[in-house]
Amino acid sequence: MEENITNNARKRFHEIIYEADTFAGKLFDLILIFLILISIAAVMLESVVSIQARYGTALEITEWVITIFFTLEYLGRIIAVKRPLKYILSVQGILDLLATLPAYIDLIFPGLHFLVSIRAVRLLRIFRILKLGQFVGASNQLTDALKKSRMKIIVFLFSVVVLCIILGTVMYIIEGAESGFTSIPVAVYWTIVTLTTVGFGDITPQTPFGQFVSMVIMILGYGIIAVPTGLVTAEFMSKKGEADTNTQVCPNCSADHHRDDALFCYHCGHGLER
Repeated sequence: MEENITNNARKRFHEIIYEADTFAGKLFDLILIFLILISIAAVMLESVVSIQARYGTALEITEWVITIFFTLEYLGRIIAVKRPLKYILSVQGILDLLATLPAYIDLIFPGLHFLVSIRAVRLLRIFRILKLGQFVGASNQLTDALKKSRMKIIVFLFSVVVLCIILGTVMYIIEGAESGFTSIPVAVYWTIVTLTTVGFGDITPQTPFGQFVSMVIMILGYGIIAVPTGLVTAEFMSKKGEADTNTQVCPNCSADHHRDDALFCYHCGHGLER
């Protein structure tokens, strides 16, 4: 009897904390979003000297109240799942922990308090909370596109790094220390800055041949920037209209991104609450 009550309580707890398909779940996450916004605003205001001098104590108390809430929420997420370690080691679990730790770390290492701005990442959850199908679907499509094109992007970025090393070495040979290219790492830094079309202007080629090479690198930069976008876009368009908007999280293994009509978890086969 007591075991059934415990299981039902855990199931209800899981439904409120992890999912956004019920009123209680949406309300809980909306409160969470509201507190995140207050926390980020407090951190930003605390960096203003005049506001810190006048309202520093109030801002600090506000931050600690919110931190305690996030701590309880994090512990609640661990309790609500059957496999706590899977949640703790997941991307969401790590982000949730990072949203809680900075305030405690600041007690030991003062000056790191402003890292609580990491909580802004959790604001992306608002699309799941509001259950806006078009946003959830688009988010899932983008996530799938990034996952499927990640190896192509990694190979491409590796090729770009090799190209930057080669071009940087060439520029070091052409320009030399008298033009500011004091070493190959410095020349590679200049190449990356030029290739990405940032152009800080702290180092500039002086010789005609060096200027010609720099123009070639600038032109290459426009094409290189477009390649990752094209890879992701191709995958994104191939999945257009296929993404689901289900926000349910498996209470057994914490897997998400289930189909809208799913009755069982695709990962472990555990039944999903409907």
